[in-house]
Amino acid sequence: MIDETTFRRESDRALERLKQALIAAEDAGGSFEFDDNNGAMNVLFEDGSSKFVVTPNTPIRQIWISAESTSFKLDWAEATGAFVLAKTGEPLIRLIERLLREHLGDASITLEPV
Repeated sequence: MIDETTFRRESDRALERLKQALIAAEDAGGSFEFDDNNGAMNVLFEDGSSKFVVTPNTPIRQIWISAESTSFKLDWAEATGAFVLAKTGEPLIRLIERLLREHLGDASITLEPV
């Protein structure tokens, strides 16, 4: 497990890249709205159907995503320098991109890391 200082630095960096990618996708006409609320990132859908919540969990050094009635817990992978979902190997931005595509039924959604 990475130490707390490293976790905070790397999670802040990863979440900022995700934030910028979500803002760019929203501005490009995405069917969702992004909101950053005291460290909890929310993706709200225009139809009001649901929302995704992304938060760092410092005590256990993971980034958590709540989406589609599922909790996704991403661990730091030193080898790739990214937070990844162990089950699929997906890094944070690619996982959110996939979840958005599935939820909205729109395979054209692309999140470009900034």
